[in-house]
Amino acid sequence: MANSDKPPMRQRVTTRGQLLQTISARRRALKLSQKQLADKLGIHQSHLSDIETGRRTLNVDRLLELFNLLGLDLAVQNRTPATKSEW
Repeated sequence: MANSDKPPMRQRVTTRGQLLQTISARRRALKLSQKQLADKLGIHQSHLSDIETGRRTLNVDRLLELFNLLGLDLAVQNRTPATKSEW
């Protein structure tokens, strides 16, 4: 089956750890090294390693840039059933 024949990836992410795991798994699925992806982001490989392991955080703009490079979209939807707000 060719890559274009595969169904689109869908991953529900509800924790920071799941988000980081998704980023790392997608990078590996694209056969990109940390250095290759870091170069595209304009950061050092060790910085990307720290992001993937949770030692560093990303602001929203940087997260969206990373998702774009990985060919991912960020989708927001209501939970079903709606849960009590934590705010």
